[in-house]
Amino acid sequence: MNILFLCTGNSCRSQMAEGWARHQAQAGWLIESAGIEAHGKNPRAIAVMAEAGIDIAGQESTRVTDAMLDAADLVVTVCGHADEHCPVLPPGTRKEHWPLDDPAKATGPEDEVMAVFRATRDEVRERVAELLARLSGERLEAEA
Repeated sequence: MNILFLCTGNSCRSQMAEGWARHQAQAGWLIESAGIEAHGKNPRAIAVMAEAGIDIAGQESTRVTDAMLDAADLVVTVCGHADEHCPVLPPGTRKEHWPLDDPAKATGPEDEVMAVFRATRDEVRERVAELLARLSGERLEAEA
């Protein structure tokens, strides 16, 4: 199974999803993230993931490539912009959309901004866990 998480800038939501999926996925599954553009990694995203025991500091902020799309079994768009601007997918590649709010747009005191990042982190963790459980179940059914 090859899952690609796609966002606008590959700095926050898709990075979190990649980190959670790498942590929770079955051995042998390929997990990647990319953006329509590459904006660099958001330090707050790295910090809140570290709080949860997931190190995403070594992940790269990259632009999506045709090779990534060709290799993906499933593309998960994690923001409306990426969903609307997702490149044409190869035949047989599934797509799923998660309408996640962008925590990088949060304003106010630092503790409030970090609370928004933590809420996004936790929502992404739940969505990734549900996705991986569903995909594992589909694989078991296909093998039966």
